[in-house]
Order: sequence, then structure tokens, then C-alpha cells
Amino acid sequence: MTDVLLTHSYHLFFDRKQARRMQPYPPLGTLYAAALLREKGFRVALFDSMLDDPEREFAEAVARHRPRVVAIYEDNFNYLSKMCLSRMREVAFGMIGTARAAGALVAVNGSDASDHLADYLRSGADYVLLGEAEWTLLELVESLTGELARDAEEIPGLAFLRDDSGPVHRTPRRPLMRDLDALPIPARDLVDIDRYRDAWKAAHGFFSLNVVASRGCPYRCNWCAKPIYGDSFHLRSAASVASEMEVLKQSYGAEHLWFADDIFGLKARWVLDLADQVQRRQAAVPFKMQSRVDLMKEEVVEALRRAGCMEVWMGAESGSQQILDAMEKGTQVEQIRRATESLRRAGMRACFFLQFGYPGETWADIQKTIELVRETRPDDIGVSVSYPLPGTAFYERVREQLGAKTNWLDSQDLSMMFRGTYTSEFYRALHDALHAEAATWAVPEGWKPPGCRSANSLARVDSARVKELWTRVGQLEKVCRNADPTLLPVLACSAATPA
Repeated sequence: MTDVLLTHSYHLFFDRKQARRMQPYPPLGTLYAAALLREKGFRVALFDSMLDDPEREFAEAVARHRPRVVAIYEDNFNYLSKMCLSRMREVAFGMIGTARAAGALVAVNGSDASDHLADYLRSGADYVLLGEAEWTLLELVESLTGELARDAEEIPGLAFLRDDSGPVHRTPRRPLMRDLDALPIPARDLVDIDRYRDAWKAAHGFFSLNVVASRGCPYRCNWCAKPIYGDSFHLRSAASVASEMEVLKQSYGAEHLWFADDIFGLKARWVLDLADQVQRRQAAVPFKMQSRVDLMKEEVVEALRRAGCMEVWMGAESGSQQILDAMEKGTQVEQIRRATESLRRAGMRACFFLQFGYPGETWADIQKTIELVRETRPDDIGVSVSYPLPGTAFYERVREQLGAKTNWLDSQDLSMMFRGTYTSEFYRALHDALHAEAATWAVPEGWKPPGCRSANSLARVDSARVKELWTRVGQLEKVCRNADPTLLPVLACSAATPA
């Protein structure tokens, strides 16, 4: 018998777009929780729903391990989990039912469970773990197994029902960890690493693994949901991160890394220390990460290069200053240009996250974003539409417009959930046209480090097809306008100042 069977509800093959991209990563957050439980003496097992079909194989795992507790512990470092996709919620509910039918107690943690406490609890979960939950899960398991003489209802960071028709009860909030080095490194040995390696090698010719250096983000963009860490930001020591990079390189054969932090490079002194620690250990592995345009100062960029960084994803969002200000992004359009230039000079790829459809965005604002992309020619782009998630100021502004569908089915959905300037059809066409045009830009000859799109892997689109897609955008711009779009005032920037 196993004390705890850990799992998560994100399944790659239930997400059309991500299945095509085929860039699977082990569930890092789940593996942190497993490592802590195991360090404290509990027998743990993992069902990894990233690659294993949860609708067919989870019941077999429960029967095989006979766990006392099932923890559906989401990978809160996976942005796809943070999107709260409705298809994955269905998976979680199915897992809850399977575990309960086998007589196990069920605890759930993640962004979606935090946003929909009653739904998860009334679907059979015994507890929802709120916020940062490794220590909450440990104490809960200690209580449920009798290792801790403490009633579960006294443990901070829990939500539960005392009866099916009653209200949701919450215990006091658990303070966030300040010393992240106190956690053991993720229990990657519980994952079938060879399957991940094979998937990456077949699709891309190299093997990538994920790692995190920090938790949280102190900035306050008013559309960004933060149900787990709030506006906090805590860093691991540079030495511990460099040490883990060395392990991933030497023991797991990682040829590339994805730093899954919400924001990387926030503290310049730390980045310089990381570069020194990595070079001292000869632990450099080409990596990509995400950050902000205003953090890409020359000193930071050079340190990132020394540490092994070869690709930076920046939340450019829009080429319109009016929209950036309305989002309370705290950045300037000119900073996007400067950051791109700085990264290019250092031989690194500059990639943009772009967001269309924010309330108040006009056709003129959209054209400014298109012009910025054409001018700067980022090495890759990710295009989305504004997506209201609970806990954000943006969500509160549009919540009365939300209908029965309040979450995307999968990451390809791109549905407008509120009355934007245009309907979903227009934004999907815009997405397709901008991606197609970006795919026609040549990759610099001879510059193809791991993660760089090669001429063979690029979905090449001829100029006639690009012109056709932009013609459709122009046609839809005239017929997909909403008569009563949502308008928001331009707000003064209020981004948090990093400590």
C-alpha cells in the first residue's frame, strides 16, 4: 500500500495545440510535493497524466498502489495549468471520482481548484489545498495517517465541507515560504524520463527539461491571475539553482532547459551570481525563460548569456502605449524595441507574448502592434486574446458579461469571453495571419542552438497565403465589430517596484 499517490490533471493529448507542438515537461510542482513527502518518510507514487491517459489508466494506478491519500497536485509552474482549461477540470473531476470509489481520501491543489472551491469539493474532493501547498499537504497527510496528533481542520491553508449542502469552510492562510532552498529538489526519478526524452528527440532533435529559480511575481498587471503566490516573489539561492542545472546536465542528459518562473532576471545581482556559479561548475545548458522588457538591461543580458540563456520570452503584449497603460503593465513600447536589440547583440533570441482584445483596444491599436512586430521581427511569437480569470481587476470589470462558458476548453480555444471590440472569429483570423507572416521570416543561417526553429521545422507559408490571410483579417474587421464593446478607462501604471 502507498501512503500518497500524487497526480495532476493536465493531459497533453487533450490540448490540440500543445499536442502539435510536442514540448512536454514533467509536472515540476507535483514532483516538489512528492519529494517533500518522501523526505519525511512517506511512501509515495506518481501517476503522470502529462503523457498517460487519465481516463483509461488512472484507475489502474489507483488499484495498483492502493493509496490512503490521492493528491491531485497541479504543476503550478505550468502556465497551461494556470489557464484553468475546462477540459482539464473534467479530468480532475474524473480522478476525484475514481479515487473516492477506491476508498482513498482526496486532496486537490491548483489555480482552478482555488477559483472553484465549491465545485471541486462537491465533486468529491475532501480538501482543497490553498496557495503554496507543499507543507500543507505534508501536514494533512501526517494528520490523516495518524503521524500528527492534529485535526485536519486545524491545519492552515485548507478548504473543506462539513456537509454536502453546507458552506465551504477555510482555515487560516498559510504564510508563503521564504527559504525555497529548504525544499528538496523535485523527485524526477518518479517520472519516466525516457518517454519525455523520446518525445523531444523525435519532434525537435534535442531533449529539454524544466526547472524553476523563483516563485511568484511582484508586478500587478491587472489581467494576470495569481491564486497561488499572490504578488509575492521569493528566490532560491543562485548556488542551489546552478547545482540543479549541473544535475540535469550530468545525470539526466538535458541538452536544453526551460526556466518556468513567472519572471526571471528580476534581481540583477542574483543573475550575475547565477552566471558565476554556473561557470564555476561548468553547468551551462542552453535555456529559455520569460521576463519583462524593462529588465533586459545590458548587464543582465550579458550575465544571462554567460549562464547559458539563449531565448527570452517577453510580455510585450501590445504595440500601443494606451493599451499597455490600461493593462497597468508598467512598461513602455520603446522598451520592447530596446530589449529586443540588447538580446540580439548578445546573440540571444527575443520572443514576444502578444495579447489582443483588451477592452478599449481599437483597430488603430491593433495596427500599432502589427507594425511593432514587423519592425522588430521577434524570433518567435505567442498570440492570445484577453482572458478574464477570477481574482483579477480585469475579471471584475467584465464578470457580468460572462455566460455559461467561463473558461477555454484548451489552449487553442481563443474565445472572447466578454464583449470585445471584435468577435472571436476576427481575433482567430488575426492570430493566424500574424503567425503565418512571422513564419516567413528567415532564421539566421548557421544559428540553430537547441530550441531554435530550423528551416526544416518551420511551418513555411508562401507570401500569397500570407496575403490571403491578411485580406481575410481586413474583411472581418468590418463585419465582426461588436455594437456595444467593453470600454475601460486608461489607468495610471501601478506596477510593483521590485525589492
